[in-house]
Amino acid sequence: MNNFSLALEGAWKVLLASVILGAGLPALFALGIRSLAYGAGGEAEVHAAGTSGPKANPIGTVGGYACFAVVLIGVVLGITFIVATGFGKALSFEHVYPTIVDKH
Repeated sequence: MNNFSLALEGAWKVLLASVILGAGLPALFALGIRSLAYGAGGEAEVHAAGTSGPKANPIGTVGGYACFAVVLIGVVLGITFIVATGFGKALSFEHVYPTIVDKH
């Protein structure tokens, strides 16, 4: 019974990581794209000459760039983890910022 609970615990961690990294980052990227569209006025239609479209929303632009920054940080941390593992190192989060340390 103990092996079964350990297997479920490991499966739960893998499922959580796959949801965050496998679906979470692309969803956050899509949210950033949508937020930039909202920041630009929210419409993709061409308006006739002399008429103005919807007003721009700067909060949408800021939100879009914030989403892109989180996605970029996730990608950089993922690449750092892969490269560090290839060199026999590990990525540590003992401090607030990630550091590359020797494996124990």
